[in-house]
Amino acid sequence: MIDGLFSKGKSFVVYPFRVVYLSVSKENEGNSPVSVLMSVSKKRFKSAVKRNRIKRLMKEAYRINKHIVYQTLTHPEKRIIVAFIYLDNEIKDYSFMERKMIETLNCLSKRLEQ
Repeated sequence: MIDGLFSKGKSFVVYPFRVVYLSVSKENEGNSPVSVLMSVSKKRFKSAVKRNRIKRLMKEAYRINKHIVYQTLTHPEKRIIVAFIYLDNEIKDYSFMERKMIETLNCLSKRLEQ
């Protein structure tokens, strides 16, 4: 599933996130309309504590604003797999992360509508 996401998926960047997404049919595993993967580079953040902190901020920003993408997925047989990859070299505060996540989710919704 993840191999297919990175080999066949489409991507775009809304700094500090790189987003890779792939539309799949509902019969391919799971019943949620969206499967999400959050990734932070070990090369940029050596400490697991820092990587986990960034992932927690990303997950919370996504959790609160996921309705933006869910409104776009009206067809019951469609679902998407999305990977959010953190690109920045420093830890940002939650307000910045949430603002950028909203911008990213809006961009993803527009791309899914096409």
